[in-house]
Amino acid sequence: MWQKREDTIVHEAEPYNAEPSRAALAVAMITPIDTFYSRNHGSVPTVDPDGWRLRVDGLVERPLQIDLARLKAEFEPREVVATLQCAGARRADLVAIRDIPGEAPWGPCATSTARWTGVSLGDVLAAAGLQDAAEHLAFEAPDLSRHADAAQPYGSSITRRKATSPEVLLAWGMNGESLPAVHGGPVRVVVPGWIGARSVKWVERVTARRDPSPNYFQQTAYRLLPADADPESADLHAMPMLSSVALNSDVLVPSPGSTVSAGRVDVSGYAYAGDDRAVVRVDVSLDHGQTWRQAELEQDAGDWAWCRWHTTVDAEPGALTITVRAWDSTGAAQPDSAAGLWNPKGYINNAWSHTTIDVAAR
Repeated sequence: MWQKREDTIVHEAEPYNAEPSRAALAVAMITPIDTFYSRNHGSVPTVDPDGWRLRVDGLVERPLQIDLARLKAEFEPREVVATLQCAGARRADLVAIRDIPGEAPWGPCATSTARWTGVSLGDVLAAAGLQDAAEHLAFEAPDLSRHADAAQPYGSSITRRKATSPEVLLAWGMNGESLPAVHGGPVRVVVPGWIGARSVKWVERVTARRDPSPNYFQQTAYRLLPADADPESADLHAMPMLSSVALNSDVLVPSPGSTVSAGRVDVSGYAYAGDDRAVVRVDVSLDHGQTWRQAELEQDAGDWAWCRWHTTVDAEPGALTITVRAWDSTGAAQPDSAAGLWNPKGYINNAWSHTTIDVAAR
């Protein structure tokens, strides 16, 4: 479906929610389009590129209505290599601790990296004359979601400071191709360093506001609740809205449950630090965190992309658990326990990852 690989892990067919296998995600620094994860809250809409228009309104001096040809002609094109990560990535580890009803058990591969082509959202906002009173930029899309309290099109918002940063794009291209419909074509927002939910697909309207978007997916969904909260009765407006991606990492090769031969085993994976933080170190442990060795970091893909890492370990016959943690440029490290991060929506699991494999005697 949607021209994805046959080994894609489909969590839900409608709306389409799927992630690649670990082996597929490990293939390249830039994730191929047929491998890139897909997170949707409603059916993928059909939007005619020739009929697409973007409205820019609200607290602006010069409201705009722009078609795709004008967007490409009047603004300087930009290219940004950026990783997107679902806020529910690695939720499966939280589900293993305690059930999270109604939420897809995303694994570590709800994380992918692409080369995005478009124009700076900040440039478009400058052309519209963003007013001083505008503190948030709200995005609206046509995909109807029935997961909201009352069915409504998807929407979200980001702060003015982030929206006017040069890395935030109105993107029409992905890995040198026109943006596919399943990934938000003809035009989507790309907000590097923030949870994927803020990179709104099929964007049709940008509204400058004093406050965050009133849309369900900004005001109600994507809030971090304490472990003892009831999502049905909690005062969600008192809970923090999710924005920057938390420091995270995982093993891609070998896959959990796989069998390898004793001796030297190659281990590789990714690490990612959201917003403008960088991954500076990745540690690997073979004794559940008692001792650590540093992995080698691969070539940097840019300020807004994940870090790939690899190492080689000596594996003896039997079960072997590989534990990974990352450190970022602020000196922060991943927390050790997923149990301590459990929350009723299963968001932001960035605990140490553990991958157990079988090692066979030669």
